[in-house]
Amino acid sequence: MGTTVFERQRPAVSVVQHSLADTRHSVFWRDDLPESLRPDRPSLVGTHRADLVVVGGGYTGLWTALLATERDPGAKVVVVEAQRVGWAASGRNGGFCEASLTHGHENGMARWPDEMPVLDRLGRENLDAIEESEARYGMDFQFERTGQLAPAVEPHQVEWLKEWAAEDEEGVVYLDRAEAQASVHSPTYLAAVWEKHACGMVHPARMAAELARVCEERGVEIFERSHVTGLDTTGPGVVVVTADGRVEGSRAALGTNVFPSLIKRNRLMTVPVYDYVLMTEPLTDAQVASIGWQDRQGIGDLANQFHYYRITQDNRILFGGYDAIYRYGRRLDPAYEQRPDTWAKLASHFFTTFPQLEGLRFTHQWAGAIDTSTQFTAFFGTARERRVAYAAGFTGLGVGSTRFAGEVMLDLLDRVSNERTELEMVRKRPLPFPPEPAAAIGINATRWSLDRADHNEGKRNLLLKTLDAVGLGFDS
Repeated sequence: MGTTVFERQRPAVSVVQHSLADTRHSVFWRDDLPESLRPDRPSLVGTHRADLVVVGGGYTGLWTALLATERDPGAKVVVVEAQRVGWAASGRNGGFCEASLTHGHENGMARWPDEMPVLDRLGRENLDAIEESEARYGMDFQFERTGQLAPAVEPHQVEWLKEWAAEDEEGVVYLDRAEAQASVHSPTYLAAVWEKHACGMVHPARMAAELARVCEERGVEIFERSHVTGLDTTGPGVVVVTADGRVEGSRAALGTNVFPSLIKRNRLMTVPVYDYVLMTEPLTDAQVASIGWQDRQGIGDLANQFHYYRITQDNRILFGGYDAIYRYGRRLDPAYEQRPDTWAKLASHFFTTFPQLEGLRFTHQWAGAIDTSTQFTAFFGTARERRVAYAAGFTGLGVGSTRFAGEVMLDLLDRVSNERTELEMVRKRPLPFPPEPAAAIGINATRWSLDRADHNEGKRNLLLKTLDAVGLGFDS
């Protein structure tokens, strides 16, 4: 097996140690929120009534609530959140707001080739609608339509990029080595593809907070610190139950994503995969000049164990990815968010990517769980005589597609037939993950195989080829 550029060009151990010496375990995006955008909302106590009750105060739930008020301004909508608005994935992701609804064009083509023209168009329209919503409602979640850069850092990846560019997708530009390094000054870049229009960058926690603010201005009630323990559908509607209260609703939408589903049949449909992130201190003007990056694209490399990174409004660099960790039993535990070896690995890879930034420090390190599905993208459905709709399994690309999911859930609850609800991606459920111990054995064998592929010019072994053939996968 060969070595990767991150093994061949490691920085000195002292560089990594210095960069992490004063890093605190905290989510930068939430720390960066002004007090005005984090009001202390009440918990659910007593009995409340709603036309629609939404479980989950992340992007999925908040977009669903906002879209519900647009469809019916007179509807009574209640959101119930177990922690705080945007506390989980919605407040701690990388802020890549992509047009793709299918976890990339290649994954979509492998699963729904006949529908891809429609899916691509709906994805672009959805991204446009997010950008328009920021302006229409006076929100500020720092949306920048920068596009996304995919650099090749190993020789075999250059051919992948050339094949991609040859498909002549609109807005896809191939950059050779000189052009790629002129765009972003990394000595690791051998070529790149720039998708100019297919991605925007956002401030994740501000996006969740602003959505909540606008929802409340439109009459939505949001209850925080209210863990839903059950759904009662023995009566004519849906009753959402917590320890101290209940919401009696006509219909419900579930946006619980990585957390155990309130619908029993969905509990094997996703697995939680832990992802780890670093954030630097703000770069000086000289440091910014040393890396170029004037177009401020989001960047994601091409390995199976990939890195994603972006530059913030105040010129910090977020750098995350690579390790995707599954824990036996689908357990979620704050202790799993502590992984010093992974942060040291990320810091080493950062300085391999940008050796000119030696001496820069990381101010924040954090982690979070991704709701991974076997088809790498969201699935949808209804339960309880179609009084309950759900969407989950975004697999790390939910910043944009959660809005689409809100539209789909409302369509399903309204029992309408349109081009969204007729999509095979919406109509058919993916295969579930197996129960334990098979899940842990399979996932860890797959992770090992993906790492081996990265060390063997991307060549996939028999396990990966078999999973590809049957439409199963594991990704972050």
